[in-house]
Amino acid sequence: MSWYLAVLKKYADFSGRARRTEYWYFALFNSLIFVVLGIIAGVMGSFSNTNNGVAATPAIIIFALYYLAVLVPSLAVSVRRLHDTGRSAWWLLISLVPFIGGIWFLILLLLDSVPGANQWGPNPKEVPVAATSS
Repeated sequence: MSWYLAVLKKYADFSGRARRTEYWYFALFNSLIFVVLGIIAGVMGSFSNTNNGVAATPAIIIFALYYLAVLVPSLAVSVRRLHDTGRSAWWLLISLVPFIGGIWFLILLLLDSVPGANQWGPNPKEVPVAATSS
């Protein structure tokens, strides 16, 4: 849960790097919240048809508001994850290519960090060596 909150604290921070752990825990908790909200919306009958289309109940409105609230942090952590693999944010656009683009983007998110520092900052996996006093 701390990884999820860490991403939300960096709400619109598109600079720097994000470890795989940070990205995938955020994705996990975000998915779980979407599933719970979807179940609640389904139980409340949010997806029932009316004469004028789909009825909008408070549950579906909460679902939509949550989606909008996590849209920017999701993009930001994806950009930082791409930075960690040594790629620019423009690689997000690969996911727009039907079928193949989504698979390629998933592969990019699964890749390990580039060792050492790159143009987007130091490797978040590397623990800084503490200065020892003699």
